[in-house]
Amino acid sequence: MDKTRLKIRLSELKGFENPKPELEQYVTPGDVAADVLWNAFMQKDIEGKIILDPCCGTGVLGIGALLLGAKFVYFNDYDVDAIKVLKENLSLFPELKGNYSIMKEEIPGPKMEKIDTIIQNPPFGTKIKHADKMFLEFGFDLAPVIYSLHKVESREFIDKISKDNGYQVTHMWLYDFELPMTMKFHSKKLERIRVACFRLSKK
Repeated sequence: MDKTRLKIRLSELKGFENPKPELEQYVTPGDVAADVLWNAFMQKDIEGKIILDPCCGTGVLGIGALLLGAKFVYFNDYDVDAIKVLKENLSLFPELKGNYSIMKEEIPGPKMEKIDTIIQNPPFGTKIKHADKMFLEFGFDLAPVIYSLHKVESREFIDKISKDNGYQVTHMWLYDFELPMTMKFHSKKLERIRVACFRLSKK
């Protein structure tokens, strides 16, 4: 599975059927997801590792991690509609069966093995204030390495909260995140926002 093939496979996955604005349900674009995952793979944070994809939505990041050789992936989301699509997407890869678990919880419970890496695209906090902070703080208690997507302007906040919790930002990759017209309040067919994926490592 090379990076180009990964992008193609992830771009073929089904998106949200009825995206909920309050949950900021936007599918991670296939090209962005593929690049994030490939960078994590090259940092040796995926192959043979136990991965958590919190707020997994339709499963793009977690499925990509499995395709790159993750030992096991925990998918977590509490939205039943998202989990329905996630299961449909996973059914496209019968060879992955047995290498993942789906948890329908607002916050993953204690039924997980030790997590090596978290790869997440959390809500940016535009609808629920500090939603991104909640996912980061949760991650700090679970894994030594975290890959997390945020708006670029959150860089100082990410640096500070990482240091406050004994982590450091080791890498940052920039992306133009495409948001298609999927919500009723959208006025443009396509909007692009600048985001960054931060790699956080426990000191």
